[in-house]
Amino acid sequence: MNATQGQAEKHEFSAEVGRLLDLVVHALYSDREIFLRELVANAADATDKRRFEALTDASLALPENAGIRIVPEKDKKELIISDDGVGMTHDELAQNLGTIARSGTRAFGEKLSSAKAEDRPSLIGQFGVGFYAAFMVANSVDVTSRKAGSDEAWTWSSDGKGSFTLTPSSRSTPGTDIVLHMKDDADEFLDSWRLKSIIRKWADHISWPITLREAKEDGTTEDKAANEGTALWRKPKSEITAEQYTEFYRHIARAFDEPYATMHWHAEGTTEFTALLFLPGARPFDFMEQSRESRIHLHVRRMFITDEADLLPNWMRFVQGVVDTEDLPLNVSREMLQATPVLARIRKAVTKRVLTEIKNRAKEADDGFNAFWENFGAVIKEGLWEDSEHRQEIAGFARFHTTHSDDLTTLDDYISRMKDGQEVIYFLTGDNLDALKASAQLEGFRARGLEVLLLSDPVDGFWPERLHSYNDKILRSVVYSHGDLEKFPTDTDETVEPADLEKLVPALKDALGEAVKDVRGTVRLTDSAVVITSEGGPDLAMQRLMRRSGQALPEAPPILEINPRHPLIKALSERVSKGESIKDLARVLLDLARVQEGEPLPDPTGFARLLAGLLAGSASA
Repeated sequence: MNATQGQAEKHEFSAEVGRLLDLVVHALYSDREIFLRELVANAADATDKRRFEALTDASLALPENAGIRIVPEKDKKELIISDDGVGMTHDELAQNLGTIARSGTRAFGEKLSSAKAEDRPSLIGQFGVGFYAAFMVANSVDVTSRKAGSDEAWTWSSDGKGSFTLTPSSRSTPGTDIVLHMKDDADEFLDSWRLKSIIRKWADHISWPITLREAKEDGTTEDKAANEGTALWRKPKSEITAEQYTEFYRHIARAFDEPYATMHWHAEGTTEFTALLFLPGARPFDFMEQSRESRIHLHVRRMFITDEADLLPNWMRFVQGVVDTEDLPLNVSREMLQATPVLARIRKAVTKRVLTEIKNRAKEADDGFNAFWENFGAVIKEGLWEDSEHRQEIAGFARFHTTHSDDLTTLDDYISRMKDGQEVIYFLTGDNLDALKASAQLEGFRARGLEVLLLSDPVDGFWPERLHSYNDKILRSVVYSHGDLEKFPTDTDETVEPADLEKLVPALKDALGEAVKDVRGTVRLTDSAVVITSEGGPDLAMQRLMRRSGQALPEAPPILEINPRHPLIKALSERVSKGESIKDLARVLLDLARVQEGEPLPDPTGFARLLAGLLAGSASA
């Protein structure tokens, strides 16, 4: 890179650069480390170009050890990126680095129209602005380049503030060297470990080897491989071992488990892409706190572009992997993808393939799928709420806990066990499975042999209403199914005479006042004395969920339902018949129903005081 004697030429950036360079440096990319991805992408691009040109001109053949070299010089505060690519002439340096959207890659693409598909190199960078990301970390940049097939080299230099110079230079072989004179606050990008982590993140699987110069303990340096250099998803499945799939899954998912399922295919036709996707075998410990967006890695010709392309719906966000396409248009920053028909078709095809895999696994109905469902079922059920296109398909393989047994079941299995005359799929939502199993709301259904789905995930409070029905069977909460119970005979002994509620109900209403919306007898209870329910709005479980999420709700007094055959209710009825007050007992009764339902008590201290008094009276009697 020693400059030869020659007159430096000063050039003003084109008007486009003058207006946009500041935007590129300060606003185009969300993370400064992206500069290395862009420069490595350009280096890989240039090397691919030379390989393509060499198909028709043997004199341009690449050296045997062609690749990309990264050399941090801490003492000089310089970072050097070198390649063996096609290089640039004087005019190409001026055009490609002096004009926004005048990328050599873009112009070169016109040559590909008549080339055979297998000969087309992998090309990145349609807009020619990625290079300017270098100024996010560098005060100035020098680019020395020698065009393949030429002996002439030039150095392009600029501080990114409106002008650049072109100076005659020298380079022993064709290719390009980029020297970044780093800013004071960019020292981290001169540390080998930091550079290696960026390469592994953004360019691990480009086809050209990347070497990184690292310092040894004895003070010398050594060039070490920094990337894997092989796009695993591009290899035939027959050449990939299960161990290689697992290693790649663990790398891309940053996980340590075995993948539950591997999907590797190449799609051809109107949209061409290759995908390597995995269903995880274990749930990350912080999975439910992570972003709701899918993080499938989108590559264009092996170069990682983004993991924010939303290639799968949110309810499939647990899926890990890569989609690599040949012809996807990108917008100017590469971090924000255009809403192109190509991307839409890829999304549809990838979603369909993953859905098919899950459905096929579900048909096996084994412990493996049940474990997968326990890990990710709460997320998949979000699709029942938000994915109208696939809602019924999801419902077909979804798994549920029910009152039938401790095993997970499907809706089809539930329907096969429905009683004669039953037209409704009953469910109960709550905060946890154990509490649901013990809920008083289930007593009347158990007594009649009516199976109930037990739904304890937060999303369960929403999707049943949106799904509405499955195989012509309506889904209905047991909370709102009180009237259905009278259609079915009970399996319990109902010879016990019920209490007379004619006087008790008005007395309870009077004692409780506005604390309840209504008091009424019920057939939904067999063992419990009371239960609270709601009517004409969100049920109590939904109200708790909404309050926890910070949504303000107007006060909605519950309905108190009483079991006329319970000894406590019969005793209260007798007290009222004798003209005795039940005011304190009524308040305790309502609070007991609240505790039983998992509702907070409005006055815990008062409840404790009343209960202690009643217990003291009972103990002294």
